[in-house]
Amino acid sequence: MGNGAKAAQKRERNADKNAAKGSKSQAKVNEAAKSIICATCKQTFLITTRAPALEQHAVDKHNKTMADCFPGVTK
Repeated sequence: MGNGAKAAQKRERNADKNAAKGSKSQAKVNEAAKSIICATCKQTFLITTRAPALEQHAVDKHNKTMADCFPGVTK
């Protein structure tokens, strides 16, 4: 009837194994790659974002050109 201790031990062992492997999450990497910033609303975009998406953001959200919202970003 006392399987609670076994389950707790197994959880601890698995936690140790997972901690040793390290995190496989891309969240931190993606956050660091957000280097394009809209000058109007300060929304961040990944560095791999292409000009059509940035231009669409500028026109749809702010009714401005891409050059107004993203100075320094070339097409």
